[in-house]
Amino acid sequence: MKTLLVALSHPDDEVGCAGTMAKHADLGWRVVALFLTRGEMTEALGISDPAEVARVRMEHGHEAARIIGAEAKFLDFPDTRIEVSADAAYRVAAEIAQVQPDAVMTWGDAWVRGQRHPDHQATGQIVRNAITLARIARVVKPHAPHRGVSPVFGLRDVHSALPEAAIDVSAQLGRVHALADFYRNGVGWPDRIWLEARLENCGRRFGVTAAESFDAWETPGGLRPNLVE
Repeated sequence: MKTLLVALSHPDDEVGCAGTMAKHADLGWRVVALFLTRGEMTEALGISDPAEVARVRMEHGHEAARIIGAEAKFLDFPDTRIEVSADAAYRVAAEIAQVQPDAVMTWGDAWVRGQRHPDHQATGQIVRNAITLARIARVVKPHAPHRGVSPVFGLRDVHSALPEAAIDVSAQLGRVHALADFYRNGVGWPDRIWLEARLENCGRRFGVTAAESFDAWETPGGLRPNLVE
């Protein structure tokens, strides 16, 4: 069984790659969503206690993962205060060594509103650093190092100059929208028209009904059956 690790900052970040996660689950892959924070700084829930917000948001993450056929894991980096550091990369490297992924998805470098959240930018850098550190036995001990090939893909900004890798998610649209409806009811996002346009516009570029595309940091671009072929 192959494994896709999706390492993001907050529960609901996975809306941008939910179809791809569901597609890989349908192909028989293990799909793991690793959230570096518990999303405790949001005000969307109308709850003043950050600990209670974190509890609810973790419930959201686990239910969202269930909807798309994945599993959720949480770290406890502080929401809005993720910082790129060796210690942070070590922590994520240990998770990579445990999961042993065949492909890794995370935040890319982005400059548009929402995507440029400091947590998102820091998470992408941390994860990319951690992929290398996970190869070093002394870094991830007592876990076995992860030295297999695991190309990294980033959630893509419209300004990206990196190769664009796309996944046809036409057959997964039902679960993409189920996930979006779940979060819309819980935190008031994402906008349905925005999501539909995003999926349709990407699909049009690649000749399919709906697609999601990513920065291909280490592999060629183009439409592909999964992230490693």
